Amino acid sequence: MAAVVGIRAWPRPVALAVQTLAVAGLYYAAGRLGLMRQLTVEEAVVTPIWPPTGVAVACLLLFGMGCVPGITLGALLVIMSIAPVQPAVVTTLFGNTAAPVCACLMLRRVGFRTDLSRLRDGAALVFLGALTGMLVSATIGAGSLVLTGKLAAQGFWSVWLAWWVGDAMGVVILTPLLLLLPRARLPSRGARWTQAAVLALIACVLVPLATHSSVSLLFLVYPLLVWAALSFQLPGSMLCALAASVAATVAATDRVGSFERLTDVEVMVKLQAFNGTMALTALLLSAVITEQRNTRRSVERACQELVEVLEHMTAGESPPKRP
Repeated sequence: MAAVVGIRAWPRPVALAVQTLAVAGLYYAAGRLGLMRQLTVEEAVVTPIWPPTGVAVACLLLFGMGCVPGITLGALLVIMSIAPVQPAVVTTLFGNTAAPVCACLMLRRVGFRTDLSRLRDGAALVFLGALTGMLVSATIGAGSLVLTGKLAAQGFWSVWLAWWVGDAMGVVILTPLLLLLPRARLPSRGARWTQAAVLALIACVLVPLATHSSVSLLFLVYPLLVWAALSFQLPGSMLCALAASVAATVAATDRVGSFERLTDVEVMVKLQAFNGTMALTALLLSAVITEQRNTRRSVERACQELVEVLEHMTAGESPPKRP
């Protein structure tokens, strides 16, 4: 991501070429990570979380529509890595490119801010960027499987739902972290480092226990998310959500813990329900906390300015001019 930021100062043709290759590389790397864990729904292989959609939406929001060729190239490279290129691939490429573009356009339409400092930004990313935008890729992808005879018509809705949720989870879980990456700053105080280390240590113990225990203990992740959101806002809560989502996906695909002895559809429903509610809780709770803290700072700053004005008026001086 930092490499993409640094090429803006280069000559435009060179910058566009390097940006395209960088975005394609990020998309391809995310795709290979997503393909490491798969589930079967109606004899079609799907990924519970598809990280490339999160990469694509983040790149479009940060760097603009010039990233579209890179997204298409990255999607092509991912497809070439798992199957021979066929004419039907064009349809999948169109869906994988059009969905992030539609998500980005809708978010810009409602005044989305990439710093995610408002509750409305978090809600827009979930309901417009993820749930609505990814309808495009799911519909085109599942529809192309039916039209090419690779999927029976009666299995369309099951595959469509799995495709849609997987793409949406990629946006909900990965896009916020990538949007905050250019603004990331390490804690400056030792106490913050200590708190972060304690939180990470507890997460390393609690998350595997919750996701791999034969007793259903997935709910134990939520207090951890609340603690991370209160202490470190969006970066902390989304990192915890990402770790819990990866652990749950591993448990689901290995059929261990609370995912043992479930059918393919039941595994997908349980996993995606957990990932979705967890990511939604982390994102919206962090947005509420950040918005409240920003409001409190604004009120404190206004009160300080009022005190200064009153002090000058009491002393018989004219109030200082404010920008």
